[in-house]
Amino acid sequence: MASLTVKVKDKSSNKLLLELNSNNFERLLADFGFFSSDFLKSIDKAEKDYKTGKVKKIKSLQELN
Repeated sequence: MASLTVKVKDKSSNKLLLELNSNNFERLLADFGFFSSDFLKSIDKAEKDYKTGKVKKIKSLQELN
């Protein structure tokens, strides 16, 4: 994983505001694996499942029982 420098703009009330340029943002996503072929295939499969109605919205995890 390559080093990445980010700027922390505000850290009040337990929140952080990070400032990234587009190159740093893409590097961060790549480090997390968002450009890997397996991840992209899983996104395509999820979109197909959603379009065909295999996915349903739930309001609570109790609905999964």
